[in-house]
This record gives sequence, structure tokens and C-alpha cells, in this order.
Amino acid sequence: MAAAVGAGVDWVQLRERDLPGAELLALADAVAGAARSAARERGGELRILVNRRMDVALAVGADGVHLGFDAVDPHTARRLLGPDALVGVSTHSAEEARAAEAGVVSYVQLAPIFPPLSKRASRPPLGTRGLAEAAAAGVPVLAQGGVDAGNAAAVVAAGAAGVAVTGAILLARDPAAAAAALRRALDSPQDPRRSDTPL
Repeated sequence: MAAAVGAGVDWVQLRERDLPGAELLALADAVAGAARSAARERGGELRILVNRRMDVALAVGADGVHLGFDAVDPHTARRLLGPDALVGVSTHSAEEARAAEAGVVSYVQLAPIFPPLSKRASRPPLGTRGLAEAAAAGVPVLAQGGVDAGNAAAVVAAGAAGVAVTGAILLARDPAAAAAALRRALDSPQDPRRSDTPL
């Protein structure tokens, strides 16, 4: 993970659903420390999010939380974490993205755009057309599912504010090289947003 952050990953989302609180806190503290150190060495920005657990996010000084369908509602998270925290939600359709309330939700994570690389698909892929429909809703969309260096620029061109990846980096033979390739694809001259595009 630190190598990927050093190569250009600027958002780290900690997702460990099965760990009890104390173990999750210890892991989050270690991950946050290593990621922040790698970002400092790179001289870049870093955002850290914790899935579902606001208590853990607060304890490690994370930038916010990512909420799935089994977590508290975004209004509660926003009230507890404050106006500056990132509050993201999982979505699987343009309709769900449109239901996200701007000002309460910082971003939606839309999946799957393409067949996932890290697990079996449980839903049909939305493709760049479904992504464009969701992006038109007005809340920033992070595209997830099958995103890699080969299609990242197309995803951003379809309206994604950034990408969320698992398999493209964690399953790569060289995670740092995979992260660097993704960073280059997102920062390509064809993308006018370049370094504003989260990875």
C-alpha cells in the first residue's frame, strides 16, 4: 500500500468488514501512518477514508467515511463528522447516484463500470454510458469495477471525478508500477482536470 501511495495513489479506503473494533483500529492506525509517510515522501496530498466505522475514522484522524448499504445514513454521518469530512456512499445505478444529496454526500462510488478484476461480478456492468448518466446527477462520481490504466482515461472522459480500484493495484505483479500507470492515465494531456482526478 505504501508503495502504491508513493507512486501516485492519493485516496486510501480501508475496508475490513470482519475485524472487531480493537483490531480494526490497530490496522487503521498502521495503514494511516504508512500511507501518510509515503505521501509525505512523495510530496503529495492524501485522503484516508474508513468504511462504515465513524468511531475508527475519528480515532485515526481519517478524512472521512465511506458508507455502504449496511451503515448509518449520510445525514447522521455528516452531523457526527462535521462539514469538512468526506462522506461517500456506494451506488450501483444512475438512479441511486441521483438520490444522493449534494452537500450531505461528498461523492458517490459507482460500481461496477466494467467486470471487476478482484472478484466475481454480482451485477451487470454499467459501462461508460451508465457512468455518464450518474455523473450528470451533480454529485462527484468515483468509478469502480474493472478500472485499470487501459480504460481510466475513458472513464474520466465519461464524467468520473476519479477512480476507485482494488484489483488493478492489489493483484498486480508490481503494485507500484500499476499505480504509476493509473496515475499517468488519469493525468494524461487529454484530461483537462489532470492532477485533480483522485486515484
